[in-house]
Amino acid sequence: MPLEPLLPLFHRLNREHFGAALAPGGLPLVSVRWSDGRMRRTAGMYRFGRRADGSELGEIVLSRPLLEPLPRQATWSTLCHEMIHAWTHRVLVVQEVHGPHFRARMAAINAAQSEFQVSVRHRYPLPAGTAPPRWLARCPNCGLSAPYRRRVRGLACRLCCERLHGGRWHASCLLSFEQAA
Repeated sequence: MPLEPLLPLFHRLNREHFGAALAPGGLPLVSVRWSDGRMRRTAGMYRFGRRADGSELGEIVLSRPLLEPLPRQATWSTLCHEMIHAWTHRVLVVQEVHGPHFRARMAAINAAQSEFQVSVRHRYPLPAGTAPPRWLARCPNCGLSAPYRRRVRGLACRLCCERLHGGRWHASCLLSFEQAA
């Protein structure tokens, strides 16, 4: 399926699900673009910070290799997911990843429409030629495992942190990494 322009879709989703808060006065708080083809493992990302010249950076980047062969709903879902990140950061001024504000907005969007479903994690097929993950992270409490391409220090099982520690990070939920077969 050919890629659709992202800015009109951004403005539509912004009006329908964010009360136009991500583009006050019609000017987007973040830029939106397709990747240059190098994003091969993640469907999208929200980046923020400062550029080398000191100017402010805020952008949503969607993966051309992952989303191009998929139905349009995958693009809509991924863009909306990243827009929730931008909304919590730029509008609510809250530093969280997939925390309560993110999950509440995601649930509200999913309840308000049936065209697509926003989720915390996508299970899109990886493009051909993508190397398999090198690491497998396993939770010592629930035994859940997930593939990773690199080891991540201080990463804890979100489900167990929520279930056992009221949603707060706890060392007893640290994931152990072992090389994937």
